[in-house]
Amino acid sequence: MHKESAAHRVGVVIMPDAPLFEVAVPCEIFGARRPDLISPAYEVLLCATVPDASVASGFLAPQAGSLADLATADTVIVPAFADVDEPPSPDLVDALRAADERGARVVGLCSGAFALAEAGLLDRRRATTHWMYADRLKRRYPLVDVDPAVLYTAEGNIFTSAGTAAAIDLCLELVRRDHGAAVVNELARRLVVPPHRAADQAQFVPVPVPDPNGSRLGPTLEWARGNLQERITLADLARQARVSRRTLIRRFQSEHGLTPSRWLIAERVRRAQQLLESTELSIEQVASRSGFGTATSMRQAFAQHLHTSPGAYRETFRHAGTTAS
Repeated sequence: MHKESAAHRVGVVIMPDAPLFEVAVPCEIFGARRPDLISPAYEVLLCATVPDASVASGFLAPQAGSLADLATADTVIVPAFADVDEPPSPDLVDALRAADERGARVVGLCSGAFALAEAGLLDRRRATTHWMYADRLKRRYPLVDVDPAVLYTAEGNIFTSAGTAAAIDLCLELVRRDHGAAVVNELARRLVVPPHRAADQAQFVPVPVPDPNGSRLGPTLEWARGNLQERITLADLARQARVSRRTLIRRFQSEHGLTPSRWLIAERVRRAQQLLESTELSIEQVASRSGFGTATSMRQAFAQHLHTSPGAYRETFRHAGTTAS
């Protein structure tokens, strides 16, 4: 009998008057029990920077532990600050440095990136935060390579996200890295959120004007997802959308913050992940069915987007699947 692996511990830092949403996101994604989907479940540790901590709107965290509990966490998450101009406590900075030194994942959601920067964890690394705070982060920590345009960043064991909903995107990305694309897709369906938004999708995507005839790109995207194994050109997408190529590019940028080609690559990577997790198809067959054409092209896409190879990805999640009950 295969021995069940130990629960992955997620330490969520609770700071006084922290924005409620950014605290709630990791608690919901990692803390809710879903034994049919993730087993063993994550174990969430609430770690307050001060005793009797409360978050915005007066919500209390009476069962929160202290920063000392972060010493046992496999992932440490720092949600947004109440005030980005107030420096993080020295104790929190020390705890983040200790977590990084022992190889834990360290995550800054929104302005939580300021705490990671104060600890020196973002020096000479690409990082992001809410676009409203990007300039301040850059001025205060000039060694950080601040990218204000993306949803989230991943640099080794260090992760940062933009504001609000981007926290969901990053937390789902962490679940994907732990349990694979199939699990995170189902989790996203239960949360009623998109299963994947690419890390480099723009923060500044404006809300499109509602189309009285329905979604402007929806049918085209569904057609593309149903034909990923085929060669799909910009002209094909424009023809399906019944618009010019220039209009199609403009709509993709407006609604998704991506070019059509980058969207297609991201979808093909997702399809390949699902096939590698759930089938015994060869690498070459997976490359063909996901539309990459050749195994070499798929390996290049995996290296760029997932920083791994298709073979290593399959081995990781095949092993992970044997540990779930």
